[in-house]
Order: sequence, then C-alpha cells, then structure tokens
Amino acid sequence: MQPRDQFPVVGAVAAGGALGAAARYGAALAWPTPAGAFPWTTLLVNASGCAALGVLMVVVTEIVESPHPLLRPFLGTGFCGGFTTFSTYALDTQRLLASGDPARGLLYLGGTLLTALLAVAAGVTAARAVRRGGLRRGRTR
Repeated sequence: MQPRDQFPVVGAVAAGGALGAAARYGAALAWPTPAGAFPWTTLLVNASGCAALGVLMVVVTEIVESPHPLLRPFLGTGFCGGFTTFSTYALDTQRLLASGDPARGLLYLGGTLLTALLAVAAGVTAARAVRRGGLRRGRTR
C-alpha cells in the first residue's frame, strides 16, 4: 500500500479530530472548572466520549453490514479521540494531587478510569438493546 493511499484515512481522522476537539473546547467554555474545583466537565466529556465510542463500535461491527471505510476513522479515532482528553485528565489529576488534598486527586484518577470503562460498556449495551428491540419490531410487521 502506498502512503498516498492513506490520505483519505488521515483526512477523515483529522476532520473528525478537529470537530471532536472543537466540541470539547465548547464544553469547557460552557462549563468551566473554577480553580481548585473538581473537574466535572472533563470527567463528563471523557465519559460521554467513551459511551459514544461503545455505541459506534456496535454500529460499525454488528449493525451496518458494510459501513463506509472512513466512518470508523472519522468518528472513532477522529471525533471521539479529539473529544476525549487524556492530557487534560492527567493535568487535572496532577493539579488535584498537588493541591494538598490527595484524596480528591486519587478519587479523580480512579473514578475517571472506572467511569470511562463503565461508559463504554453502557454504550455497547444500549446499542445492542436498541438493535434487539428494532429486530423484534421488524419481525412483527
């Protein structure tokens, strides 16, 4: 495979990433975290991005028979990757740990990890439940 053959994938990831990062930036502007406060916005952005990724993976692997080859790079790697933020999570954790209250920092460190994993599982479960419900309705018509 020639490097130029990867240009569409790179473009899809870049476009999705730009949109995801813009959405995350918009969330940070809409719900800023005051100095010394718990970073709820980053936690919710990461959790919702993980849930969206769980839904997307079910859609592209179990529901859509032949998804467009750029759908997963655009939405998964691009949008969800740009929307979620490990760097801000790490920075927020460091800030909380250094603030003199390590319990909050450790809670955020572990809580974000657990929340993200549960969000992926919830996204997968919800998408599969919708799929099963849709298949049942389709058979009764």
